[in-house]
Amino acid sequence: MKKQGRDKKRIILGLTGSFGSGKSTVARIFRSFGAKIIDADKIAHTVIKPRTKVYEKIINNFGKDILKRNKTIDRDKLSKIVFSNKHLVKELNSIVHPEVIRVIEQKIKTSSKRVIVLDAPLLIEAGLGKIVDKLIVVTVTKEKRIDRICKKTNLSRPDILKRIEAQISLRNKIRLADFVIDNSGTVENTKKQIQVIRRLLWRN
Repeated sequence: MKKQGRDKKRIILGLTGSFGSGKSTVARIFRSFGAKIIDADKIAHTVIKPRTKVYEKIINNFGKDILKRNKTIDRDKLSKIVFSNKHLVKELNSIVHPEVIRVIEQKIKTSSKRVIVLDAPLLIEAGLGKIVDKLIVVTVTKEKRIDRICKKTNLSRPDILKRIEAQISLRNKIRLADFVIDNSGTVENTKKQIQVIRRLLWRN
């Protein structure tokens, strides 16, 4: 996970993990250490807003039934459709990912921060590994992931499992990782693991 020819002073870290692994917590800790966080999910939400090219392509491919009364895309409806069929997941990703990647690259280019953390659940699936120097994978047990998601969302267990299965398996992500953070314990324990990575890769 290393790009050639980049200014050695800048470090771009890819942060990923399975659905419900707690990447947001890890990203907040990195931010507290002075890193710039680029949230791929937030970018994805922005690029599907009405009157964008991505919005129009999604409507053309999945129909107007996925729209709310205010004409915005109902992401819950869209998710239920695509996660019922792996082919549809790929179809949606092929529409959304190119624009998300374009925005990410622009944010990296214009950032003055020395350390940038790219928080992206589909970092590997979207081919973003080529733009990061090091890959960090956040892990947590499957049951703990499901429990966390159940508490934060209204998704049923079968729906949660469909979303988990739509991603590259955690085992395969770990094989590609430069660093693995076990987020099963306390926030303090997670912070200690991040401090080790910080000492190895950069100092303010």
